Amino acid sequence: MNKTAIGVWEKRADEAQAALEHFFWNDEIKMYNIETPCPNGSCNTIFHYWWMAHAVDVLVDGWLRTGEPRYAERLRIFYEGILERNGGSLPNELYDDMEWMALAWLRAYAATGEETYKQAALVLWEDIKTGWNEHMGGGIAWQKSQLDYKNTPANAPAAILAVRLYLVFKDGSDLEWAKKIYKWQKENLVDPASGFVWDGMNRTGDGAIDKDWKFTYCQGVFIGAAVELFRASGEQSYLEDAIRSFDAAAAELADPVTGVLPDEETGDGGLFKGILIRYAAELAKEEGGARAGQLLLLNAEQLWLNGKADGQALFNHDWTAKPGETVSLSVQLSGVMLLEKMAEQRE
Repeated sequence: MNKTAIGVWEKRADEAQAALEHFFWNDEIKMYNIETPCPNGSCNTIFHYWWMAHAVDVLVDGWLRTGEPRYAERLRIFYEGILERNGGSLPNELYDDMEWMALAWLRAYAATGEETYKQAALVLWEDIKTGWNEHMGGGIAWQKSQLDYKNTPANAPAAILAVRLYLVFKDGSDLEWAKKIYKWQKENLVDPASGFVWDGMNRTGDGAIDKDWKFTYCQGVFIGAAVELFRASGEQSYLEDAIRSFDAAAAELADPVTGVLPDEETGDGGLFKGILIRYAAELAKEEGGARAGQLLLLNAEQLWLNGKADGQALFNHDWTAKPGETVSLSVQLSGVMLLEKMAEQRE
């Protein structure tokens, strides 16, 4: 990517971040509205905890790219809002939700040095580890009230988190946790024939694997876990796993002609593509990740040309068509992630 192109993507990322701030931020609750428009806060009856974790992540993206103090200030206020809405502490019922939040605040700590964010990540990690049990041969449960249901969203992000904790704090037990979680994930929820990542197992108590649930974010977090373990250990097999699963995901989920990722609608699904993008971007930084970089470029060009509102950087869940009157926060965050990852490419 040439310097002119880099400048273009930085400008687009700035526009997307500005739209997120202008159309979604709510000073009264010190968090983002979950859609726009949101008359008188009418959209905030549900606390979308894990959406807010990804909003933290995109603020960190902006801070790392620009160094502008406004991002650090928004993180500070946002932390207060999340804490207040969650009853004064960060842990909750869902292990995967806590993993997203811990990942986000760990990145915020690494970016800002703010001790509060470090403690947030460590407190959440201690709670997350209680989700490991021997139902289904191991793995971290999806939620505290259903300890025998194991899925990719509760395990692959935990492996990413454990590796990153190890890389920051050098506690060898965290790396062992990462390897243990990853091993269970690969042996139970990755197709040995193709590398495609399945969603979960034993959801209804019958031991079945949900192989028909084909979501972009499941692919993304396994790719991310493999890349992080490769970086921490130097073991080539992890990078090979990441490349293999990326190729399987692209073949299964991307449009065979355009390379555009699927429309996974609004609600939680609005975040799915952004999560794949975030971790495909990490693969793109490693040798053998050129195809991941190309996928990002194809999707970013499609989003900006066809999936954006006229005159403002608000995005659609279908990256090939303009958004309607209402835009979900989850969808907007995926668009911001994609543009931030394009702006991040500096080679």
